[in-house]
Amino acid sequence: MPSDDFIVTPWHVEGEIDYDKLIKQFGTEKITQEILKKIEAVTGELHFMLRRGVFFSHRDLSRILSDYQKGKKFFLYTGRGPSGHTHIGHLVPWVFTKWLQEKFDTNLYFQLTDDEKFFAKQDLTLEQTSKFAYENALDFIALGFKPDKTKIIINTKNIKTLYPIASQVAKKINFSNTKAVFGFTNETNVGMIFYTSLQSAPCFIEDRPVLIPLGVDQDPHFRITRDVAPRIGKEKPALIHNIMIPALSGPGGKMSASEESGTIYTTDTPEQIKKKINKYAFSGGQSTVEEHRKIGGNPDIDVSYQYLRIFFEPDDKKLKTIYDDYKSGKMLTGELKAILIEKVTEFLVAHQQKREKAKDQIDKFLLEDK
Repeated sequence: MPSDDFIVTPWHVEGEIDYDKLIKQFGTEKITQEILKKIEAVTGELHFMLRRGVFFSHRDLSRILSDYQKGKKFFLYTGRGPSGHTHIGHLVPWVFTKWLQEKFDTNLYFQLTDDEKFFAKQDLTLEQTSKFAYENALDFIALGFKPDKTKIIINTKNIKTLYPIASQVAKKINFSNTKAVFGFTNETNVGMIFYTSLQSAPCFIEDRPVLIPLGVDQDPHFRITRDVAPRIGKEKPALIHNIMIPALSGPGGKMSASEESGTIYTTDTPEQIKKKINKYAFSGGQSTVEEHRKIGGNPDIDVSYQYLRIFFEPDDKKLKTIYDDYKSGKMLTGELKAILIEKVTEFLVAHQQKREKAKDQIDKFLLEDK
């Protein structure tokens, strides 16, 4: 929803986001130390994304954890709108979801909303969004999910499963509600107006509670879902939100699949990775080496450091050393970028090999309509 200085909607993120302000605007709850202790008590450890506040906000996470401790299991659901190739920002909730799946030993549904991206983007055809759905699915599988507990839903291919559930949801949503939440107008196509019903459907695919890890920009859809759930005799879905992953060009907005220079794709070569980071990664350093050595850099706005913090350096001690060295001026911007280039290259070279192998596995993951 718009504010004075930033915008966060499912289709548009702009400006430097004040996450405390966003929590108040969206009506979510901050992840507290108490909740982190509760997660650690159940899982035996905390994922580094939780420790660092990459996942910062939630709806009903406490309920899910309390019920789990009483023996009531839940399942997981996340997804992707396939409007382009997968980038490193998309991997954040997927990697965290994999950790949750392993720790809680539960089923996972991964929805690829090829229909929604066709409705939302005037220049995209259904053939293109279907192709992107396949490509995105390969990236998801490459992270190491197991097909016996993980199913991929592609909206246009699995409509037989989705539509009966979506119909139950759609009957309880009126146009004024979606108009108020999303700002729809008389020019909005009816596909967009109906779409929240389809995104809600996987929440109720099993007869038990669901936890959804997702980027906070997608929260408005599930705000509606949570309102509808009791009216169709279901539990409200619980959510855990991650921050927006900034574009290479710096703070404000988020990494976008459609802006190549500000984005690192999972299919980028080592040469492309090096060029993009060196040329485009926003720096928190000073304008000269002498000044940087004297004053130091600002890792809190430096994109290379933020990518290490959010995803590429899980070791807290190593991250702190980088932070301190950069802030003191001991480490230069070029040296910080070199660390990120090495980390991203190492990760993506291995990922691309797994992605190739995923082509032979994809059929095992696709949900079969009953």
